[in-house]
Amino acid sequence: MVSPKETSAQKRLQLLKRGKKGLLHLVFSRTGIMTLLILLQLGLMLLMVLRFQDYQVHYYGLFTLLSTVTVLYMLNSDTDPNAKITWLLILLLAPAAGMLLYAYVHTDLGHRALKERMRHINKLSQRTLPTSPTDHVLAEEYPQDAGLARFLRAAGGFVAYDRTDVRYFPLGEDFFPAFLEDLKSARQFIFLEYFIIENGWMWDQVEDILAEKARAGVEVRVLYDGTCEFTKLPHSFPEYLRSLGLKCRIFARVKPFVSTHYNYRDHRKIAVIDGRAAYTGGINLADEYVNKTHPFGHWKDTAVRLEGEAVRSFTLMFLQMWQVEDRKLTFEPWLSAPPAVSPAAGGYVIPYGDCPLDDQPVGEWVYTHILNTARDYVHIMTPYLILGHELEDALRFAARRGVEVSIILPGIPDKRLPFALAKSHYRSLIEAGVQIYEYTPGFIHAKSFVSDGIRGTVGTVNLDYRSLSHHFECGAYLLDTPVLAHVEADFQETLKRCHRVTWQEAAHPGFWWRLGGMLMKAFAPLL
Repeated sequence: MVSPKETSAQKRLQLLKRGKKGLLHLVFSRTGIMTLLILLQLGLMLLMVLRFQDYQVHYYGLFTLLSTVTVLYMLNSDTDPNAKITWLLILLLAPAAGMLLYAYVHTDLGHRALKERMRHINKLSQRTLPTSPTDHVLAEEYPQDAGLARFLRAAGGFVAYDRTDVRYFPLGEDFFPAFLEDLKSARQFIFLEYFIIENGWMWDQVEDILAEKARAGVEVRVLYDGTCEFTKLPHSFPEYLRSLGLKCRIFARVKPFVSTHYNYRDHRKIAVIDGRAAYTGGINLADEYVNKTHPFGHWKDTAVRLEGEAVRSFTLMFLQMWQVEDRKLTFEPWLSAPPAVSPAAGGYVIPYGDCPLDDQPVGEWVYTHILNTARDYVHIMTPYLILGHELEDALRFAARRGVEVSIILPGIPDKRLPFALAKSHYRSLIEAGVQIYEYTPGFIHAKSFVSDGIRGTVGTVNLDYRSLSHHFECGAYLLDTPVLAHVEADFQETLKRCHRVTWQEAAHPGFWWRLGGMLMKAFAPLL
C-alpha cells in the first residue's frame, strides 16, 4: 500500500516535470513594456534620420510641446519627489517612450479597481476589531508613542495589544523547528502568506505537514506572490496543492498589458496557526533562508513569533489579502478571540501592514518615528539601503543630535546594482555620524530596528523604494516588550562578524561601484 507521503512525493515529481515556469509572462511585465517603449523611441529616432529628415523640426516641436505638458502635469501631481526627478530624466532622454510609459503607469489600468477593493475590504473588516482598552493606558505610559498608536489604528485598524508574548529568532535555523511544531499542533486552521515559496528541503517538510493536516480536517490556506511563477514555482502549483486538499491562491498573477497593479507585490510573510500563534519577519519558505543552500554566503535572517491577542491582527491581515477577489467577505469564525497571555508578558505589540494604494507610507513612518524618538541608539539590520531624502535626513539628523545610529548591511550582496546604490549613501551618512557595517560571512536579509531598549520593529519592510512605496508589507511594532533585549543582543552578536565601513572606503568605493550607484540613483524610484 502506498503511503500518503509517497503519494505526495509522486505528485510533486509529476508537477515539476509538466509544470511551466511562466517565464513568458516576463515579456508582458513592466520590464517588457519599458523595453518595448525604448525600442519604439529608438525606432522613431532612426526613422527621422533615415526617412523623414524634412520633418525633424515638426517632430521635435511636437514632442517638446507634449513633454512640457507632461512635465507640468507631473510637477503638480502627488508623485514622490524622488520619482519626479527620475521621470524628468526619462523625458529628457526619451520623450516619446517616456510620455507613453508615464501615461501607462499613471492611468492606473486595474490599479484603481484594486485600490477601491482594498479600501472596501479595510472598511468592512475594521468592524471586527476589538475596542482596545489599552489606548489610554499606552498614552499615559508612553506619550511619545501615543501619536503613532493613533495613526496606526486610523491607517488600517492596527490595534495596540498588551497581552502578547513575543519570541525572537535570530536565524532561519532557529525559526524553522518552532514553526514546524506549531504547524503540527494545528487543530482548526493554518494560514500561510509568503512572498517566496520554492520547492526544496524546507518546503517539502512544510508541505507534508500541511497535507496531513488537510486530511485531518484542518482548514489550510496558502497565498503567495505572483512573481514566484517567474523562476520559483510551476504555473500549475495551485492545482497541485488543491489536489492535496489545500486551498491556494496567487496574488496578482502577471497579465499581458492589462494592468499596472502587478507592480505592487505582496512582500509580506505571515503564518497564523489557530489564531493562537503568528509569525512574521524576513524568512520566506525556501532553502537559502535556513542555510540549506548558500547562494550568497551565510544567510542571516530573523523572525518573531507572537502568541496571544495580537495574533488577531495578523489573522485579519491575511483574510484581507486572501479575499481581494471574493465577492462575499467572511472574517468569522477565524477571528474568534485567541487565548489571553498573562499580563506578565509586558509591554505593547502593534501588528501593522503597509498598503501601497492608500497614500500612507506606514512602514516608512514607523521607521521615522523610531529614529525621531531615539535618545541613545538606533540599531538597524536591512538587506538594502535605497533611500529617499526624507528617510536619509531622518537617519542623519538622529546621528547629528548624538544618537548612535548603526546599520548592518550585507557583505555579499544578492544584487550588485542595488548594492552599488546602497554604497552611494555611505559617504553622506558616515559624515553625519552614522556607523555602517557589512556582514562579512554573507547576506543580511533581516529587517529590524531596535532603539533604547524600549522601541523596535521586526517585519518585512526593507529600506528601499520597493518596500517603502510599491509593496504590501507588514511588521510588529514592539514597545517596551522583553523581547527587545533579544533583538539588541542579536544585533551586538552579529556586529562581531561585521566590517565597519570607513570614511575613506565610502568616499572612494571604486569606479564601477560609483558609476553603478550614480546610474541606479537616477532610476531607483521606478525599480
